[in-house]
Amino acid sequence: MGKSRWAMVVGCALGLLVQGGLPAWAADKPIELTFSNFFPAPHNNSVLAEEWGKAVEQKTGGKVKITLFHGGTLTPAAQVYDGVVKGISDIGMSVLSYTRGRFPLTEIIDLPLGYKSGYAATKVANAYLNKFQPKEFADTQVMFLHAHGPGVLHTKKPVATMADLKGMKISCTGLSAKVAEKLGAVPVAAPMPERYDSIQKGVTEGGLFPLEALKGWKLGEVVKSTTLNYGSAYTTTFFVVMNKDKWASLSPDVQKAIQEVNVEFVEKFGHGWDQIDKDGTEFAVSKGVSSVPLDAAEDAKWTAAVKPILDEYVTNMKGKNLPGEEALKFCQDELAKVQM
Repeated sequence: MGKSRWAMVVGCALGLLVQGGLPAWAADKPIELTFSNFFPAPHNNSVLAEEWGKAVEQKTGGKVKITLFHGGTLTPAAQVYDGVVKGISDIGMSVLSYTRGRFPLTEIIDLPLGYKSGYAATKVANAYLNKFQPKEFADTQVMFLHAHGPGVLHTKKPVATMADLKGMKISCTGLSAKVAEKLGAVPVAAPMPERYDSIQKGVTEGGLFPLEALKGWKLGEVVKSTTLNYGSAYTTTFFVVMNKDKWASLSPDVQKAIQEVNVEFVEKFGHGWDQIDKDGTEFAVSKGVSSVPLDAAEDAKWTAAVKPILDEYVTNMKGKNLPGEEALKFCQDELAKVQM
């Protein structure tokens, strides 16, 4: 074939591509992303994660399709974050404290700041994220954070004062063990799946955990009283992050659409935590569990008792040249505004 004739054939082919567009398989094929989630599929947070994926698909006009893997089937809970960094999954949701020490500045959110709702904790978490843009997340693109409702005391017998709690064996993990100790209890390490048997068999006399666990882990069947110690209530922070390279590969319009969905789902996850706290409370009431509110003076004692945990955080952050004191004040101020 002569050069002139070959040029004509190529020119015609290019013209057809321009006129007809890319082949349907190339033009219509969505960007497929995997999402690793440690919550079981029926959990409310898994339902919300599915809704987030569908919202992203809709907002991007079908350019992005997200497939979720629940129950830690793609990566176990403690490995979700590293799994995203390494590209085992494109997106992941789990708990920051499962890799404790990796996110030192962000540990401020989990401290006993006096949370009264999951919505407040979630709003504080994302306000902190936007304000400080912590470098400890530099190896991923954070979608958003969310946090459970107040971690409070649940026991087999009513506890109305710190004197009542003194010496009681309380099941807890991680940070909540520090809270139990400062309040005068004896912390006993027990992950959530072991709490039911621990309390039922009398190994422990109660536990520190959010209200949703009264139903979610059926703990309302083995405790008899919930102490509403809001002044010393802690939370646990959860993350939704995306692989950094995968994020960078997305077009600006797709990134913008996902960020808009993220803002919407900060609200949904915050309210979602409050709903399952309400469900947990209603379940507990149906099982005969009573609530013990603390009066202002007693609650102030509990608040003062856990303050050394906050002081320790500030000291530790100074040793790491991180703005812990600033982060603490910011989160306390934000929480006061949200809970007004």
